[in-house]
Amino acid sequence: MTDQQRETLRPAVVVVGASRGIGRAIANVAAREGAIVVLVARSSDGLAAAADDVKAAGGQAFTFSLDLLAADASTRLKDFLTSHGLVCDVLVNSAGYGLRGPATTLPTADQLGMVDLNIRALTDMTLQFLPEMVARGHGGVLNLGSIAGFTPGPNMALYYASKAFVRSFSEALHQEVKATGVTVTCVAPGPVATEFLERSGAGRAALFKILPKLSSDYVAERAWRGFKSGRRLVVPGLSAKLVALVASSLPSAVKVPLIGRLQRRSRDLCPCGSGKPFKECCGSRQARRAGV
Repeated sequence: MTDQQRETLRPAVVVVGASRGIGRAIANVAAREGAIVVLVARSSDGLAAAADDVKAAGGQAFTFSLDLLAADASTRLKDFLTSHGLVCDVLVNSAGYGLRGPATTLPTADQLGMVDLNIRALTDMTLQFLPEMVARGHGGVLNLGSIAGFTPGPNMALYYASKAFVRSFSEALHQEVKATGVTVTCVAPGPVATEFLERSGAGRAALFKILPKLSSDYVAERAWRGFKSGRRLVVPGLSAKLVALVASSLPSAVKVPLIGRLQRRSRDLCPCGSGKPFKECCGSRQARRAGV
């Protein structure tokens, strides 16, 4: 591609994981500013509905059905943009999933899938588009993290670890590129009223019942506003800010066992492999007294 051809490319907001939840809500916020929004996800039906929302909000929508776990996913997305005369000006990485349960009992393939989607795919997309943003001196990346990224999380070990990666990676990149005119922001919400809570099983844990749930629209508005103002980290909502503060302040010896208990139900099977509910096995009062 010649320099003249590059200059004619139109800037677009590319939302990865746009068919539902926070990603879809961020796409709508960008659309209200008249942006060209490229909606990326695996579900064609979800993309069609998201595109209708973007158009209703005043934006121009393109959809691209893509398996984010494919090795060439970011290259295929870049080719799609180029073929439509577009360039990624803002990348929103919002795709991901979680699973609740002891790491020793959850399917290994599903847990490795979390690593592939929550970490590898996000990294691949970021490293595909960020260098060109830096070269142009404009644009940025908005990564969806979680307050889970502030602490280890027994019974959702890989999900918490993946969000810790997102936070660490994003904050480091923010520092690296902040003098170039490019912004990298991590948004770290608490529980959000989306399908995630039910699909992951997290909604049945005590921790997620205690914490108030934000709307995806609220989180999207705060995330977009924080990104546009060049912030490194956005934690929407007072309750999430308090949780992040406490999680950062408490010693691991106190907070990790507490989180483990809050993310377990009495009907959960015991991770020792006995096949009995935790409350009737190692979690019983007698077992705890015996030091089991």
